[in-house]
Amino acid sequence: MSSKAKDIVKDFYKSDILKDHTVLERFFHPELVLIWNSANGLSIMNYDDIVKFFDEVRRSYNDLRIEVSHLLADGDHVTIRYKYYIRTMENPDEELGIAHFIAIWEVKDGKIYRGHQVSQPVTANDDTTESYHRVKV
Repeated sequence: MSSKAKDIVKDFYKSDILKDHTVLERFFHPELVLIWNSANGLSIMNYDDIVKFFDEVRRSYNDLRIEVSHLLADGDHVTIRYKYYIRTMENPDEELGIAHFIAIWEVKDGKIYRGHQVSQPVTANDDTTESYHRVKV
């Protein structure tokens, strides 16, 4: 299952979440649970929470790009390290890095089922040139 789980996670992160409204239904299990540690603290999100989250992302950003540096699989579990870049409605010509993420996903029934995610906002001190070389993507 390792390569299949890895492909499912990879395909989700390559999808166009802003324009394709079928992405969440295609990739996320209806019993999804995401445990997310962020700068705002701990959030535990289910499928409906994720739908609301990405609805807000669609309203806020003109473009969303993901740069993946690591994608590793072990059975039904996939670990991904990535950075989000956005373009806002107000300034579509400038792309901004907004956050770094590491997530561990469990895939069940061909869909992303359980996740543990840690995120950190981008700061002026980020060294993305050296830290984001691709590893096993």
